[in-house]
Amino acid sequence: MAILMDHLISWMIAVPFLGIVILAFVRDEESIRRIAFGFTMVEFFLSLILWRSFDLTLQGMQFVERVEWMPTFNIQYAVGVDGISILLVILTALLCPLCVLCSWAGITTRVRAYFSLILLVEGAMIVVFTALDLFLFFMLWELTMIPMYFMIILWGGPNRIAAGLKFLLYSLTGSLLLLVGILGIYINGGHTYDLLVLTEQTYSSSAQFWLFLAFFMAFAIKMPMFPFHTWLPDAHSEAPTAGSVMLAGVLLKMGGYGFLRFCLPMFPEASANFAPYILWLSVIAIIYGGYMALAQSDLKKLIAYSSVSHMGFVTLGIFVFNSQGIQGAVLQMFNHGITTAALFISVGHLYDRTHSRSISHYGGLHKSMPRFAALFFLFSVASFGLPGTCNFIGEFLVLVGTSYINFAMVLISMGGIILAAAYMLWMLQRVVLGDAKTEAAKMLPDLSERELATLIPLAILVLCIGLYPGPLIELMDASVINLIQQTTGM
Repeated sequence: MAILMDHLISWMIAVPFLGIVILAFVRDEESIRRIAFGFTMVEFFLSLILWRSFDLTLQGMQFVERVEWMPTFNIQYAVGVDGISILLVILTALLCPLCVLCSWAGITTRVRAYFSLILLVEGAMIVVFTALDLFLFFMLWELTMIPMYFMIILWGGPNRIAAGLKFLLYSLTGSLLLLVGILGIYINGGHTYDLLVLTEQTYSSSAQFWLFLAFFMAFAIKMPMFPFHTWLPDAHSEAPTAGSVMLAGVLLKMGGYGFLRFCLPMFPEASANFAPYILWLSVIAIIYGGYMALAQSDLKKLIAYSSVSHMGFVTLGIFVFNSQGIQGAVLQMFNHGITTAALFISVGHLYDRTHSRSISHYGGLHKSMPRFAALFFLFSVASFGLPGTCNFIGEFLVLVGTSYINFAMVLISMGGIILAAAYMLWMLQRVVLGDAKTEAAKMLPDLSERELATLIPLAILVLCIGLYPGPLIELMDASVINLIQQTTGM
């Protein structure tokens, strides 16, 4: 047990890559699915051990492991978690088994490659959220782009090539800017990639300005912030279900995590100078995302534009520099991962039956698919923040934090919540209520036991976090206070 606890994060990193090696020697497709699911479940149980063993009172990094990797360049294998990153590690480990389950019947070609890519994304994301060395962080940041690109172009929709290339070009642009920022901070920070050392350094105003700009652009593209968001709807609409879940549930969080881990503590002066502009961009994103979602006829594009709006709340909370805003932003990242993943999985179950994502092709599903209708309703109302569901508490904390800075922003952002209620309820009315638009819609079978297994855990989380968010807030509280002290000096 000691060897597990002393190297718990390394075990979590190794498990998905070990799964890929084993899948390389398996030919039976059913066995491939079972093995992939088994490894993702092992990863999930390890994440629960990590949560259980985490000390809520400590502000710094825990479960830290360091090994010299390239001493000539001061590069280490260094990993650890705090109260912010542990939530994203748990979210990654939670969603990957569901990605395997929701792809069980829908993926029938290149099965080994597909499930290996899911494991590759999982392993890379764990490193991204735990890396304490910037070189290690950048390597795995880059690696996450490759499996997502291939998932889109090999198993995506009719316009998958264009969507995949657009995703790749935007991602590469962000990665190049991130590399420039990392090299700049390596030179200005004493020729080290150690995140904890670099966070303690003081940088000149000029250096902060340019380094913040490089990091900010990289993370803004990844989130994506308005106006760097145009790759997201295309990638979502063409990606297979698991690809959309991974993209919205986990990969978008890399941008928000980057702001919290790099921009705020390393460049506090530049963060404060840029904050007013970022806050107004966030408010615009909230309204713009909701307005564009209202105009969609494709279910996946509607959910994709809703993500632009939800990510606006994340950046709004981060750059108000108070505990309520940052706690709300981290909660919003976690909760958005749950509700948006659930919505994409639900749409994927419909697509498996009809091969259509058009809202106009459905209707009356409460008659033919009552279990689906009940769960889809829950996830839809949770998405716009109905009190008692998980998204409400995140948005509420963000708005409370923002009210200390600019109450006009709070009022405008509430317009985004109203738009979210409008497009979600309008979608529910046309898809779930009323009469079926086609004969096929009248005959659709309800969710199977395997499909229920992908949605019920998320439904439980939506309600449990919405009614009792205390454990998640306690988990991040000490780390958020430490981050605010680093950023504001208070």
